[in-house]
Amino acid sequence: MSEGAALYLLDIEGTTTSVGFVFDVLFPFARSQAAGFLASQGATAEVIETLALLAADAGAERAAGLDCPEVLEGAALLATAEAAMLWMMDRDRKTQGLKRLQGQIWRAGYEQGTLESDVFDDVPVALRKWQSEGARIFIYSSGSVAAQRLLFRYSRCGDLTGLIDGYFDTAVGEKRSEASYARILAEVGAAGSQVLFLTDIVAEADAATAAGMRVCIAERPGNATQPEHGYAVSSRFDLL
Repeated sequence: MSEGAALYLLDIEGTTTSVGFVFDVLFPFARSQAAGFLASQGATAEVIETLALLAADAGAERAAGLDCPEVLEGAALLATAEAAMLWMMDRDRKTQGLKRLQGQIWRAGYEQGTLESDVFDDVPVALRKWQSEGARIFIYSSGSVAAQRLLFRYSRCGDLTGLIDGYFDTAVGEKRSEASYARILAEVGAAGSQVLFLTDIVAEADAATAAGMRVCIAERPGNATQPEHGYAVSSRFDLL
């Protein structure tokens, strides 16, 4: 199936990495470390910029009539930012401020050696194989680009970032939108027929197919059951 593919576009959760790592390790880590991280890093320029984004996200939620905690200025900033962050996490929001803050918390964990990311055993093998064949490799995930880089840099299989040519997050568009995949094709300078998109979500596969990409559905332990479809499936990418 992969014969002639010039570019591979990979999802992360349920595709290169187990759903369990994301939901049972990364998200709980961000929740448990949020207060301490904000207390120690909340005055840095990087985090202040992130909290401004988070405040805007919270304002948009409130403007839509939802009960998201308001991010206040001054002495209440850190406590209200944590409350807004947890509210958004409880509802699986994909906002830029939330994703950036989570990524900064995870970065601290990776750098301190508290976190080590998980990838399936076949992923490094497949990445090296595709690279040796001259293909380009990109990641497209709802997690921020910064968080994606961390996951592949601090994997239990070592630093894999040298095998990856680039990263996309929802700044390029929602993952179930055809337009997002069309933008990716424009940015990487490839025709849809040259790209093989690997994902565990049929709705994402449908959007990529509408943009002209080839698609393969990842069958990994713990993945959610998907509706019936006619796509190729794979449980090991090194066999593609």
